[in-house]
Amino acid sequence: MALKQVKSKIVATKKTGQVTKAMEAVSAVKMRKSQERAFSGRPYVRAALRILSRIAASQDGLSHPFVEPRVTGKRLLIVATSDKGLAGSVNSAVLKLVDQAMASGEEIEIVPIGRKAVEYASRMDIATHGAYTNISDDVTVDDVSLISRQVLELFAGREYRSVEIVYQNFLSTFEQLPSRRRVLPIDPAELTAVLSGIRPKTGRFSEEVEAGPALTDYLIEPSPESVLDSLIPRLVQIMIYHALLEGKASEHSARMVAMKNATDKSKELVKSLTIKYNKARQAAITAEVSEITAGAEAMKD
Repeated sequence: MALKQVKSKIVATKKTGQVTKAMEAVSAVKMRKSQERAFSGRPYVRAALRILSRIAASQDGLSHPFVEPRVTGKRLLIVATSDKGLAGSVNSAVLKLVDQAMASGEEIEIVPIGRKAVEYASRMDIATHGAYTNISDDVTVDDVSLISRQVLELFAGREYRSVEIVYQNFLSTFEQLPSRRRVLPIDPAELTAVLSGIRPKTGRFSEEVEAGPALTDYLIEPSPESVLDSLIPRLVQIMIYHALLEGKASEHSARMVAMKNATDKSKELVKSLTIKYNKARQAAITAEVSEITAGAEAMKD
């Protein structure tokens, strides 16, 4: 490789490193905000899911249409991804779980959240319901009301056997776990699994005391139907909201790590190219000196 080409590659690599460094700093700020939102919302989500689990396991809850198991029908997957890439395997790991579900041979339809999920459904020619993109990092419970309302309406039509959500569960800055959880029909055992995975491995939020399991059978007034018809949709909305919060924290954490790795690699490449450039330059200088010396000796002769 010519000296000019090596020098141009060094300049280009340095510029790339500056871009990835800036992206790392931006992602670090967004990561801290997203993690704080995800962590602070977890006690509320845990309490809501615990209520839902207990009511679903009660005598009145077991007979509700949103709780009764179904053996026939299609599966509906809510797939939560990011709108942007450059975040390691955050999106590919979620879509891999969808691939595994597709491999079962069952008829599957998707509610895509995030541009990557929309593109995946289009690429794989999967039937979709809506296309929810540009979800704000400051997502609120009300922001997912349209999604939850559509999911509940689809499930109420009894065309679907189950509704599941696929998302990234945030564990730590360097670790995220792709998860697939059933939303409808509501299963107390599945809600217990969600609750068990909702606590981070480290940090002050990991030390919160969990309430033990309760086997209480509730007396519901004014009527089980009216209370459950109001409560269950709200708590399903919270499950979707929780998944989006976890996904945002996972996305920004993974992107920060990916950009840091890219910045480190660019520094290593610049160092390697600089050594290569210096060696080539020294070789060229040595060759020129040798030619001058040889010419001078020839003139003496």
